[in-house]
Amino acid sequence: MKHSRRYTENLNLIDRTVEYPLADGIELLKKAANAKFDESIELTLNLGVDPRYSDQNIRGTVILPHGTGKKVRVLVLSQGEKVKEAEAAGADYAGLEEYIKKIEGGWFEFDVCIATPDVMRYVGKLGRALGTRGLMPNPKTGTVTDDVEKAVKDAKAGKISFRVDKYGILHVIVGKASFSAEQIAENIRGMLGTVVKMKPTGLKGMYLRKVTISSSHGPGIKIDKQSALA
Repeated sequence: MKHSRRYTENLNLIDRTVEYPLADGIELLKKAANAKFDESIELTLNLGVDPRYSDQNIRGTVILPHGTGKKVRVLVLSQGEKVKEAEAAGADYAGLEEYIKKIEGGWFEFDVCIATPDVMRYVGKLGRALGTRGLMPNPKTGTVTDDVEKAVKDAKAGKISFRVDKYGILHVIVGKASFSAEQIAENIRGMLGTVVKMKPTGLKGMYLRKVTISSSHGPGIKIDKQSALA
């Protein structure tokens, strides 16, 4: 693969054979995040799990201490008083039939979809459209709930959902290059702490195998696991 001159120069800043202490890795990360826009920061975790087994299919949610730096657009599918509750909590869109029709027509101008249990029989027919985009409301991620106010506020505060891919790897956005080094570190540790607590009880072998951070257009930087968990 042919890389740009900027990428190659950034790559020369990093020793790919070294696992850097978290603070040093973040310092290199910020140096390499020199594109003309505020690059996202991605955390990649290689886990020693086999997602084909239900107890090893690591998935969940976490509220990052400093959010992701992205403005989150929230849609609440509900009816009656819950619509007013959603709007008062800060939802960008709230309603039912109008938005079901819009989604069926190809509208997806939202980042999080929350639904109350009483309307899931209507939302279910959107499974294919929402599911392929990771937007389908799910009780396990707190997006099917009667507590609309809390769900909306959590989403706006930076609550993110995560799930390992078929190779046992997690990819999550943990901030922006404009964040301070301390904010990035706290977000990374918040995510790692959540994932470590989810270690399957019967798992044999190493659980957290590799930790890597990168910016949108920057090279991956390996991080020493112990320093990241400290």
